[in-house]
Amino acid sequence: MLELGQYQTLELLRLTPPGAFLGNEAGSEVLLPNKYVPTNAAVGDKIHVFIYMDSEDRIVATTREPYVLKDEFACLKVIDVNNFGAFLDWGLEKDLLVPFKQQNSNMRVGQWYLIYLYHDEQSDRLVATAKVHPLFEKENIQLEEGQQVDLLVAEEVEIGMKVVINNKYQGMIYHNEIHQDLIIGDRLPGFVKQIREDNKIDISLQAIGIAHLEVGAEKILQILKENEGYLAITDKSDPEDIQFHFQLSKKAFKRSLGTLYKAKRVSLEPDGIKLINA
Repeated sequence: MLELGQYQTLELLRLTPPGAFLGNEAGSEVLLPNKYVPTNAAVGDKIHVFIYMDSEDRIVATTREPYVLKDEFACLKVIDVNNFGAFLDWGLEKDLLVPFKQQNSNMRVGQWYLIYLYHDEQSDRLVATAKVHPLFEKENIQLEEGQQVDLLVAEEVEIGMKVVINNKYQGMIYHNEIHQDLIIGDRLPGFVKQIREDNKIDISLQAIGIAHLEVGAEKILQILKENEGYLAITDKSDPEDIQFHFQLSKKAFKRSLGTLYKAKRVSLEPDGIKLINA
């Protein structure tokens, strides 16, 4: 059985004018069109491919990499809207459909939306839905405070940025916790700051507690080394200057700087920081 929406490694069975036919141990076969067949490919080769349906609803393979796999969240751009729904660019030749019934409101060309890719068993097609809120796990939160997690930046709201956590939970990074540029669709690591009584999850982009100090301290040391062991920044500098140079909040900077000072790694000059033994 060939699973739609997933990568599979298949054996090249035979080469034909339309392309290479690939198969698995269960006896299922699929066409890899000529334009995706690797140069010098031969019968017996193992080829890593993605399985989906082409514009004629035939199951095919491709070596192109989609922006999202089945049962995953992603932020994708609308490139067309017609009578069937909105179509998203997901990195493949055939665009990804979001039917009107799977939209929260009418999607617009050029806009980015958080979607979830699933296999619609009724139509036997890969389809996206923008009605993602019911898909997040809200009861059985298997996370710990301070834990490092994978984030997908999903939406900017008044109080901060909504993120998808480990492709399973929804969380929030508050504006006053953001000290770097974030773009919808960014994927980056983060840390669980707090799990509230209502199971809402607060996220930090910086490690929590002692780990945070270690990360901040290493960042300060690295930037000092890149600037010949001295930088005209102190714990009294403007928060904007600190954020520009170190991507740290002023509070985190002062705590990390204190750790370095106590460890005699830096000296605090009247107008800056000096690396000891630079």
